Amino acid sequence: MDKMFDPENIVVVGASEKEESVEHILLENLISRTIGEVFPVNINRKNILGKKAFSSVKEISKPIDLGVIATPAETVPGIVKECGEVGIPALIIISAGFSEVGPKGEKLEEQIEEIRENYGMRLLGPNCLGIIRPSTNLNASMADQTPKDGSLAFISQSGALATATLDWAISAQFGFSSFISVGNMIDVDFGDLIDYLGQDPKTHNILLYIESIENAERFMSAARGFARTNPVIAVKSGNYEESAQAVVSHTGAIAGGDPAYEAAFNRAGVTRVDTMDDLFISSETLAKSELPQGPQVVIISNTGGGGNTSCR
Repeated sequence: MDKMFDPENIVVVGASEKEESVEHILLENLISRTIGEVFPVNINRKNILGKKAFSSVKEISKPIDLGVIATPAETVPGIVKECGEVGIPALIIISAGFSEVGPKGEKLEEQIEEIRENYGMRLLGPNCLGIIRPSTNLNASMADQTPKDGSLAFISQSGALATATLDWAISAQFGFSSFISVGNMIDVDFGDLIDYLGQDPKTHNILLYIESIENAERFMSAARGFARTNPVIAVKSGNYEESAQAVVSHTGAIAGGDPAYEAAFNRAGVTRVDTMDDLFISSETLAKSELPQGPQVVIISNTGGGGNTSCR
């Protein structure tokens, strides 16, 4: 996971000179870093943005820490295999067109996961926005702006909501320690990320947008460990039948029953809020407030009902 969050040399497979394309934005973001080198891979180009382009990751002689893949879905298993063969330990797959589109995409994911396991790589995605780490100027994502450095980590299962949150954060001058879009989570999931961020001295609070949790035991263990000393706040979609169906078609995951999630959050010490607006308000409060030193809370209310509700 360290190679994914704090890489030195990075390869961008599918890098492009076409302005405003995802592949161009990815490369431009990464070139702006002052740490390590960035290697574009494109079979049709010799140079991209002033960088020598390679036709394959196998042509690069230097060791690579992180591979970022943004190519058509059907090409991804072969690229993942090449990355494994040259010893790249971590991958981010931006490409879409996998389990979220049906059986054909599911088979591609199965191939990728088998290859990943064979080579012992860690993998974020596919169908994700990527990772941003403002403190190290790492923007391995399709977002064309980087937020300020801060103490909150945001993990989202939706790329669109991650983009909306990022737009809000930049306009509000709000900072993050890490900003992560997980996509279809064929490997790295919420539990892995919460556990990793729990060891990150820059991360004091975690915000989650959850559509489904596949490994409940892993999530519960990681969230409970982090929430003992620091807040974890979550929005869970798929509460109703219509939104649950939307979750299935959006990420390929199946949303579990809402009461089960409510119970899991309570047991793990995760604070649940209902809307993204609530999550934004919570994030602003956490960013501007010190963590309480004890369990004592004073409630002041101008109505009896309001006071009773607050005590629940």
